Parts: sequence; structure tokens; C-alpha cells
Amino acid sequence: MYSDTYTHLPDPQHQSAFYEGVAIKRGLAWVIDFIIVCIFMLPILIFTVGLAAFFLAPLFAIVSFLYRVATIAGGSATWGMRMMAIEFRDARGHRFDLSQAFLHTLGYTISLAVFPLQLISVVMMFATERGQGLTDLVMNSVALNRRA
Repeated sequence: MYSDTYTHLPDPQHQSAFYEGVAIKRGLAWVIDFIIVCIFMLPILIFTVGLAAFFLAPLFAIVSFLYRVATIAGGSATWGMRMMAIEFRDARGHRFDLSQAFLHTLGYTISLAVFPLQLISVVMMFATERGQGLTDLVMNSVALNRRA
């Protein structure tokens, strides 16, 4: 299938190494990022003498959102993604800026809040040619193995 949208990105047919294993790496990066956010939550719980536990879910969502926006804007990847050697690129092949990081994180957060969307997104990562999730398709972005 030919598409003008992704002409500045590696072609999945001829440069498949950029896309190999990315869906699995994204899953592993998600686990790492979850652990990192949990670590960020510990000082908040300690500082508030445990009172923050009453608001754990919304507080976790806020900390996670801020972590993801900041790390993606700072290097087009969360720390977990960096450990897995993957990064986001927009349709022009550029790294994400702050607004793209915010929008991608917002899309991710919405799909987490509406479970069928998250399920669809995960299936799409394994089924689409470029391994794109739902938010990636909406934003015309991809996750790639980091370029050397």
C-alpha cells in the first residue's frame, strides 16, 4: 500500500529493521515506565504521610501524564522507551516536540480510560505495517528502533 503521508519515514518493506520488535519493546517500555512512575509516587505518599493514598488513582494519572509529556518532549521517548532503544517520530521523520508529546500522551491517556480503545491500539501495534497504535495513526506518527 502506498501512502504519501509517511514518505519521510523508513519504508517497512525495504527498511524493516526500523520496525522489528517495536511492539514488544513498547510493551516492555510500558512496564518500565509504570515502575518509574510508581517510584515517583513514593515520595508523594511519604511526604503526605499516606494521605495521598486516598487519591492514588487520579494522582498516579497526573504523575504519569506529566512524566510522559516531559520525557517524550525531551527526547521523543520515555525513559522506558530509551532503555528499549525505541523512539517516536512524526510523519516528517522528526522527533516529537512539546505539543506532539502532549497530544500523544493525551491520546494514550484517553485510550487507557476507555479500555476497548487500548485493546484496539495494542492489536493495531501487532497488525499494522508500521506497528502503529491508535494514537499513532491519528497523529501520523510511529515508534521506531532508534537510529544509530
